[in-house]
Amino acid sequence: MAKHLQRDLGDLKKDLLASGSLVEEALNHAIEALVNRSINLAEVVIEGDYQINQKENQIEEECLKILALHQPVAADLRFIISVLKVNNDLERIGDLAVNIAERAIYLSSHDPLKAALNFPRMADGARKMVRKSLDALIGMDAKLARVVLTMDDEIDDLNREMYTTLQDLMRQSPEFIDRAVHTLSVSRYLERIADLATNIAEDVVFMVEGELIRHQAVKNTE
Repeated sequence: MAKHLQRDLGDLKKDLLASGSLVEEALNHAIEALVNRSINLAEVVIEGDYQINQKENQIEEECLKILALHQPVAADLRFIISVLKVNNDLERIGDLAVNIAERAIYLSSHDPLKAALNFPRMADGARKMVRKSLDALIGMDAKLARVVLTMDDEIDDLNREMYTTLQDLMRQSPEFIDRAVHTLSVSRYLERIADLATNIAEDVVFMVEGELIRHQAVKNTE
């Protein structure tokens, strides 16, 4: 019985990591579509969301099956609970990648805004948080997960900076309001992606150490 449980948990982890790879690819493509003004690549992201949703459903069904068949306890139960939460967060990141792709299609059809926007830094920061949270998950690395938690404040600051810049632009040039609103939405999506990467990192800490750290103050790991 224990051997079957460990086999099923191993398969579950592989499926979760496969889902993470799909989501990371969707996010990378969405950001690339936005930066390079590629409508075709944005459409690839939108069309690929079905596969991410299917993977989420499959993983959830696997978790419920393991709970029913094996009735895991202690660390194994903690792992299942964490997988359910991470699975949901990954699907939401996939949805946000689609949202970015949809905004990219609109923005690619219009002239770029003439404003000093720090999108590359913000997008790169959110992308790194997702990558590191998945690396922490793969390696069951609580220390790396805690590093991710320290990265969220920078994304929040960049989001506020973006809001201020675009708000000023809309006041000065009302003709840019529609494009500015779409751009603000992208900034908000990136901020939410960073929050979800933080959630994943917190769940990795819970998996490894059994410690619930959500809503706690984060200590700098350096």
